[in-house]
Amino acid sequence: MIETPLILLDGLFFAASIYLMLSRHIIRILIGVALLGNAVNLLLFVAGRVTREVPPVISGDILPATAANPLPQALILTAIVISFSFFAFLMVLGYRAWQTLKTDDTTGMRFAEPADELPPPEGY
Repeated sequence: MIETPLILLDGLFFAASIYLMLSRHIIRILIGVALLGNAVNLLLFVAGRVTREVPPVISGDILPATAANPLPQALILTAIVISFSFFAFLMVLGYRAWQTLKTDDTTGMRFAEPADELPPPEGY
């Protein structure tokens, strides 16, 4: 089966993305977010069945049982565009934070907040 190595690779993607997102450095967090998006795309792709026997083209009224499902493939194409634009936005945000605070460490960013400022209201 061709799905088994892809499932194992997907688990590796998820594990690596969670490991990177638990880091203190912004660039590692951003790479983890991008890797998580790719892991979700691969999960959708494997869920749509990977097969070479019958292409996902409907010739009649119904899709043959041996064919791959074309819906996850269409969803993945949309998700790739959305995740790329989201990653580009996060990169700009991270770069701007680094420019302003001169650090990419999230602990250092937390200490950069002014100490004499009033806390936000607790209730509405």
